[in-house]
Amino acid sequence: MKENRFERFKLQPFIMEAIQQFGFFEPTEIQERMIPLALSGESAIGQSQTGTGKTLAYVLPILEKIKPELNEVQAVITAPTRELASQIYQQIVKITEHTNQEQHILTKLFIGGTDKQRTIEKLKVQPQIVVGTPGRISDLTAEQALFVHTSKILVVDEADMMLDMGFIEDVDKIAARMPENLQMLVFSATIPEKLKPFLKKYMENPKVIQIEPRRKTAENLEHYLLPSRHRRKKELVHDALLAFNPYLAIVFTNTKKMAEEVADYLNEQGLKVGRVHGDLPPRERKKMMKQIQDLEYQYIVATDLASRGIDIEGVSHVINYELPSDLDFYVHRVGRTARAGSAGIALTIYDLSDEDALIRLEKMGIQFQNVDLKKDEFIKLEDRNRRKMRVRQADEADLIAKSIVKKPKKVKPGYKKKMQAEMDKIKKRKRKLDQKKK
Repeated sequence: MKENRFERFKLQPFIMEAIQQFGFFEPTEIQERMIPLALSGESAIGQSQTGTGKTLAYVLPILEKIKPELNEVQAVITAPTRELASQIYQQIVKITEHTNQEQHILTKLFIGGTDKQRTIEKLKVQPQIVVGTPGRISDLTAEQALFVHTSKILVVDEADMMLDMGFIEDVDKIAARMPENLQMLVFSATIPEKLKPFLKKYMENPKVIQIEPRRKTAENLEHYLLPSRHRRKKELVHDALLAFNPYLAIVFTNTKKMAEEVADYLNEQGLKVGRVHGDLPPRERKKMMKQIQDLEYQYIVATDLASRGIDIEGVSHVINYELPSDLDFYVHRVGRTARAGSAGIALTIYDLSDEDALIRLEKMGIQFQNVDLKKDEFIKLEDRNRRKMRVRQADEADLIAKSIVKKPKKVKPGYKKKMQAEMDKIKKRKRKLDQKKK
């Protein structure tokens, strides 16, 4: 039987049983480094990208430390989106299914878009683990329905996203009600400056675990660049989707409004398209996520909410309708595909104005293939930088010629034409020499 390297953490039998059933034998780097710290009660910051296994890095130690005989809140886990909170909750439920009656751990999910009054009525028995969005948890504590003052552990997942979405204030309100000797576990892809005052307030010399991705993006992921060339982008997206015929494709836009426009256009063209963005009503969003998980859609149009806040399995293709303003989100977006050893394709439709952003992505290690779309087929193009190189070489030849052909001291009529003719001769000779060298 294959050795399970999670055994070194000396976790309870029900946890090991669940890990075995999930088919996990080797902890990821974040799990390897975070689990011992979390078990010892230390506060820590885990800086790692999406898809590194960070959920289990805090869920397993929390489950190990819960005392089933105490009917009080012992751990609070906050996430920026309802979908992410639901996924964390489901992960915990799958593990606790392996407990017996004496070990039973009560976990509750608290997210917006559900009936708050009914939730309050059900809180006569306090859960041992609380999972939810900061706004709803903060509301329930303010209503004195949920008592977090007994909890010694607080998890802040996707902290930089919490900051972007304006939820850090709610997390602050929750943390303020918790004990002074609070163990806080913070997970974030980046640590922005604006997040640091919050961390400093609740964490004294926390251990920082930084997991550098071995590569910015997966090895088996191909990055395609498609120039728009004044063509209608929506038509290009439609044609690209038909050319790819994906198992499941996500088209990313920067705004909810654009997501709606692109989805409406694709629907008009006869494609059945799912949509994921923050303006969808809660019930509709929940229904949409279930339909996506049940593979009712081959195509999804989404904002960056889906690049980090939601885990969608089986994505074979990602299309960037437009490049994100924060280029880190390029990595998050394309990280939805080519997972767990599968292959994937990320296509970016770009305009001339995107050139600076593309250069920055190339400096980050992204290697693009330049393609065009003709008659529902992708054809390879020459490197888009070749033309720039030719222009640069021409400029250099111009400078050399100018330095050789001096302006006469006494200017006579027609001197400019004569100078230009001399320069042209020099440039012609240089081109011939360059060709001979090649």
